Amino acid sequence: MIRNQNTGTDTDNDATVIAVTELTKRFGSFTAVDSISFSVQRGEIFGFLGANGAGKTTAMRMLCGLSKPSGGHGTVAGYDIRYQSEMVKKNIGYMSQKFSLYEDLKVWENVRLYAGIYGIDRHKIPAMTDETLAKIGLTHEKNTLVREIPLGWKQKLAFSVAISHRPRIVFLDEPTGGVDPITRRQFWELIYEASASGITVFVTTHYMDEAEYCNRVSIMVDGRIEALDTPAQLKLRFHSDSMDDVFYQLARNAKRSDA
Repeated sequence: MIRNQNTGTDTDNDATVIAVTELTKRFGSFTAVDSISFSVQRGEIFGFLGANGAGKTTAMRMLCGLSKPSGGHGTVAGYDIRYQSEMVKKNIGYMSQKFSLYEDLKVWENVRLYAGIYGIDRHKIPAMTDETLAKIGLTHEKNTLVREIPLGWKQKLAFSVAISHRPRIVFLDEPTGGVDPITRRQFWELIYEASASGITVFVTTHYMDEAEYCNRVSIMVDGRIEALDTPAQLKLRFHSDSMDDVFYQLARNAKRSDA
């Protein structure tokens, strides 16, 4: 069963793995991300929320070293996102709803492919592949093409692949979109296991019930972070009994629809 972990993790004993100060991204005269500042601690599950157009995808691309900031400063896993983007990429995992696996490859081939991409010792890959598939219950499907397995299995496989190299941080972009509620809960159990092992989880989601599972949540509106706290504190601040209502109170004032 999923346990709510809204305890917060900003303590002196926790290493800061993401630190952002006045981070900004402009496209011509349009400011997609407008001077955002926050930090994320080791092992924290950090929810990064915002309606379409809020700027969260643009911000995530900068944090992953895929897009250079126009202003401000940021470090991920101790590396500068502007000047050390390749080192950032080596120390993170990434899972996208749209593309995370090669559908024309078999299940085991996807695991081995990504293990190689992430630089895992080739002598360790066979055993790691077997362990990964056993953990998520796909041993008997190892020779099945990925396109032939259910979406829920694909999502669990994609997540396991994304953390196969034991990254300090894994970025999850709408990881549970389109899957049924039971599979979503099982997926979040994997997230909790990763967090408990010390992997920081940075996740975007449009399911507000999932926001309740995060240690802390930030909510972006029109390129700026309008709220950041534990779900419990956000509900208290906005006099609400659900994160869905908190999100609505903030997002209803948005002025733009794409970013």
